[in-house]
Amino acid sequence: MKKSDKILLKGGDIVDPVSRKHEKLDVAIIDGHIDKLGVIDEKSFSGKVIDVSGCWIVPGLIDMHVHLREPGREDEETVHSGCAAAMAGGFTAVCTMPNTSPACDNQNVVQFIKERARDELVDIFPIAAVTKNRAGKEITEMGELVKTGVVAFSDDGAPVVHSAVMRHALEYSSMYNVPIIDHCDDMNLFEGGHINEGKMSTWLGIPPIPDVGEEILIARDILLAKYTGGKVHIAHISTKGGVELVRRAKEERINVTCEVTPHHLALTEDALVSYDTNLKMNPPLRTAEDVDALKEGLKDGTIDAIASDHAPHSIEEKDVEFDAAPFGIIGLETMLGVINTKIVMDGIITLEQAIEKMCVSPRKILNLPIPGIAEGEHANLTIFDPKKSWTVNLRAFKSLSRNSPFGGWKLNGFVKSVVNKGIYWENLSI
Repeated sequence: MKKSDKILLKGGDIVDPVSRKHEKLDVAIIDGHIDKLGVIDEKSFSGKVIDVSGCWIVPGLIDMHVHLREPGREDEETVHSGCAAAMAGGFTAVCTMPNTSPACDNQNVVQFIKERARDELVDIFPIAAVTKNRAGKEITEMGELVKTGVVAFSDDGAPVVHSAVMRHALEYSSMYNVPIIDHCDDMNLFEGGHINEGKMSTWLGIPPIPDVGEEILIARDILLAKYTGGKVHIAHISTKGGVELVRRAKEERINVTCEVTPHHLALTEDALVSYDTNLKMNPPLRTAEDVDALKEGLKDGTIDAIASDHAPHSIEEKDVEFDAAPFGIIGLETMLGVINTKIVMDGIITLEQAIEKMCVSPRKILNLPIPGIAEGEHANLTIFDPKKSWTVNLRAFKSLSRNSPFGGWKLNGFVKSVVNKGIYWENLSI
């Protein structure tokens, strides 16, 4: 991976969800900027010519919910390996969650992460902890953290259970117009659970996690957002009731947004019959009725964004009894393919709408600039072939971890390349 001074992307379709442009145009990139759009004679171009026929060229995708494990668990993922996985998945930006060790709850850790990402193609936007050490008791120095480059606050993996703490967090974060991203689950109902409460937990004899636990905290967060005027974002929403709560809140113009993961859209609790620990995540896989509600939420705009919740774990940690395994799966390298195959091709939303939920909406939620595809703009692009199929080979992943339930799946939507910071990276895996 190195700087490319002159690149001509030849024969692709420009799809820009902001300008609504969808047109077959060549793209000349010089010194990291879009120099020209149009029909460009490759013989007159002095740089590298790349055939992208059949591909869509879209503004660089962003995953607003990833765990890169550095500092603390570099055996599972590092900033560098996570960025490699992001590129392979078509992302030019990711937002890192704060459950590192030590937690990302102070300026030193934020600066460490940004320094590690300095030479990467992928833009890293750190999310800091809501509370010190993610302990749920005392909020962090939010003003200082925002100055350091933090784009949101979350105790992800550990919900902010104490309502007074959540209230204060929303009040303080609203001073800087940044959201609180909450992992919603009432820990008093969750304790000891491993999968969704229902027929599968009864049949398999596995302690359950009730859906009402998620909905209780979603309802509380919505009420506190209304009371304080703060911005709350619901991470990885997974239940029918949760979607309905957000839908009603938006009708009241309360400042609430939410995201959904590919695995909560593509899988149900029925898959757990295999006892595969790569199907263990938090929130857990829910029922077919919940999945239908999530799809409807995508369709009607209740759900704003799609995010992977990329959560690497070592083979040794996952290759144990189900109740001993940690929650979480990786998802950066499969997200675009799963969404295209299981959501777009099934007619739930259009591919343009899917791109909007993986590019525009997350940046709006986080107050980040949206890349444009126009002459003079910084070249921040994702290039993928929506019709090209590929088979998920976990051994070929760029991530250091392999804990994915999608191994062996045949997906449509192959990432050819990404461009950012004057760097062109091409996917040569197949």
